[in-house]
Amino acid sequence: MYKNLGGRPGGVLAAAAVAQFVVALDMSVVNVALPAIRTALGFAPLDLSWVVHVYALTFGGLLLLGGRACDLYGRRRLFVLGLAVFGLCSLAGGLAQEPWQLIAARAGQGIGAAALAPAALAMLTTTFAEGPGRVRALGVWSAVNAAGGALGVLAGGLLTEYAGWRWVMLINLPIVAAALALVPAGVPADTRQTRGERPDALGAVLATGGTGLLVYGIVRTDARGWGSPATLTTLAAAALLLTAFALVESRTPAPLLRLGLLRSRWVAGANVLVFLAAAGQFAAFYFVSLYMQRVLGMGAAATGAAFLPFSAGLVAGTVAATRIAAARSPRASLVPGALVAATGLAWFACISPDGGFLTDVLGPSVLTSVGAGLVLAPAAAAATTGVARREAGMASGLLNSSRQLGGCIGLTVLATLAAHRTGTATDPAALGDGYALGLAVTAVLFLLAAAVAIGVLPRRATATRPLYSAAPQNTNGKELPNRVVKPLP
Repeated sequence: MYKNLGGRPGGVLAAAAVAQFVVALDMSVVNVALPAIRTALGFAPLDLSWVVHVYALTFGGLLLLGGRACDLYGRRRLFVLGLAVFGLCSLAGGLAQEPWQLIAARAGQGIGAAALAPAALAMLTTTFAEGPGRVRALGVWSAVNAAGGALGVLAGGLLTEYAGWRWVMLINLPIVAAALALVPAGVPADTRQTRGERPDALGAVLATGGTGLLVYGIVRTDARGWGSPATLTTLAAAALLLTAFALVESRTPAPLLRLGLLRSRWVAGANVLVFLAAAGQFAAFYFVSLYMQRVLGMGAAATGAAFLPFSAGLVAGTVAATRIAAARSPRASLVPGALVAATGLAWFACISPDGGFLTDVLGPSVLTSVGAGLVLAPAAAAATTGVARREAGMASGLLNSSRQLGGCIGLTVLATLAAHRTGTATDPAALGDGYALGLAVTAVLFLLAAAVAIGVLPRRATATRPLYSAAPQNTNGKELPNRVVKPLP
């Protein structure tokens, strides 16, 4: 079923799945509670969005650094550290009395998640060898990740309505405690495998600064607009820093992100595909939620409950994808999955202001979610195919960055597009028209994802050699620094 590469597979999978669930949950659970948070803490209207944006900013900006730190200092260490930071900041957010305290806690959650998410994925890819075993493990991880994001809306609505907004933060504590409890017996201790190698400090500064400015510039277009001097200046500075990052990484002997990793069709193609799929999925989630609340007039709890079929479809699609990809290749599930999701989103684009849940939401929800589920696990498997064990954190950080940036950019761009169509109108017909346009574009994004899978990813999952040869060892059996490892021809 699997080849054990240095861990207890069941324990590693359980810990990684529980941890990923809480990271995914926190990306959506707060959204429904924003009106209650504004009233309770006295947020200014323009400041309230920072409860969401600051999490995206710190999480997205630090993912590459978190991924590489896993390789340098140990995946279990970063996993535990990320859980501890995430849990403590969740407690601080639940006890916040002032707006700045909640914003600071959300920033801390993003920092913890940036260590936790790539560490969880790297633990899986270094415990399960390439092949059916890894695909099945990533299927479980992807299903839990998808369920956490979808159930976050339901949990946010129910907690806000019946327990109070503070519980959208405090709910993380028992989940974090469960993940930490699984670590001692399930996740083996790790040692630093790259002794003598120094962290790429300059690359870390450039990557974090460039990615952070990119996310900041994009998320603030809600207040400044895309053509404002502040937005253009921020995005130009982000482009400059990221260009400098690429130049530094091409020359340093111990890079934060080895650019040669992107020469792999599996790695490059899967990351582009994940970027497009995340852009479509995050935006679709946003538009459908607004449609149910602002056009159909559903409450927060009812809207959350309406996403249960979506969650079930994601899990069903992921289970099917695991079997398909294990028997054939990731590409065999990615192409039909993206096409099915595109079909569901095109159906969603036919929403009507006079519609209802059964006529306008249920059918396309199931179709879209099954298609998205067919994409999730195979994409993660494809993005780690051929990656050497010692660069698992690097590849995991890159994949998580692609997902986070895709979701952030896609949501912001499509929300702006929908708002431009709607204008200042607030009647259900005009709002529905804007949401329908956004959903139509998300369908196009999944069509592009299918095109990437067809045109870039190999047809078959053949036996792959690591993108780096096995690390040489000294007389004590320790791996030598990364700079002496030669790429395979």
